[in-house]
Amino acid sequence: MGIKKIFRDQRVLLSVVIVAIIGIVSLINPKFIGIKNLITIFQQISVIGILTMGMSLLLISGGIDLSIGNIMALSGVVMARLIADGAGVVTATAAGILVGTACGFLNGLIISKSKCIPLIISLGTSQIFYGLSLTISGGRIMSFRGAFNAIGKTKLFDIFPVMLFFLALMVFAAYILMTRTKFGRRIVAIGGNEKNAFLSGINVDLYKIIIYSIAGFYCALAAVIFSSRIDSITANAGIGYETSALTAAIIGGVTFEGGKGTVPGAFLGCVLMGVISNAMNILKVETYIQTIITGIIIVCAVVLSNINNVKKK
Repeated sequence: MGIKKIFRDQRVLLSVVIVAIIGIVSLINPKFIGIKNLITIFQQISVIGILTMGMSLLLISGGIDLSIGNIMALSGVVMARLIADGAGVVTATAAGILVGTACGFLNGLIISKSKCIPLIISLGTSQIFYGLSLTISGGRIMSFRGAFNAIGKTKLFDIFPVMLFFLALMVFAAYILMTRTKFGRRIVAIGGNEKNAFLSGINVDLYKIIIYSIAGFYCALAAVIFSSRIDSITANAGIGYETSALTAAIIGGVTFEGGKGTVPGAFLGCVLMGVISNAMNILKVETYIQTIITGIIIVCAVVLSNINNVKKK
């Protein structure tokens, strides 16, 4: 029974799947398991990994934010504009983080006070943020002029890129927040049953505003990592990231129901997506076939993650 319980854990299942994929692909192409390629995989998921953390916190709290991609883009565009105007890296970064956090705060404020569906509100604010990005950038590609190259190119011990330590730090921070703090426990309570949480004395509106602000903060940090990898940004740079972050979180066992899921599980979901994408590139699978395979794997993963709920019913 103990073994059965272990393998019902989404994190264990994901770990097994990830190891299996790595093993199979490595037999076909040994380069896949090389340290250089494994580091590349984590570099490739660095941006989406941070965004997935923000999305997971929201889903666990019973919310959702489909504007996170455009919040990231807006934060990046603001930083690029300030750098183009002669501002220092520290000033630009602080402004970008402030903008991202403010966008999250705005989402949280509207959703908590209006009692409207988060999905619809975030779709609307997403267009606002996208429009602001277009206005600031003028619809052009904006360069960071190498301002964040140190993050993207510096390697510790000549092996590990600094950006991976940023990613690890953000994942660890989210984990500590949700498992070791009163705030995290209350967020889970709100996601599990908002009415009961309110009756127990929790200021639901305040906690919603805070958790959306934290998600916005994560979006801004993702913009910094994005800039360190690409060194340029456009207003539409974040389009599609919200879907990827949502998918990774769900694959990792976080549900739309709220109150369920873990940070490690969500991160493993992100890793699985990165491993699959990299494996298909290594095996030189055609792009359109990659899209089909990715879709099939996502559907299977979501069904498997929900299989325990189906059995209970």
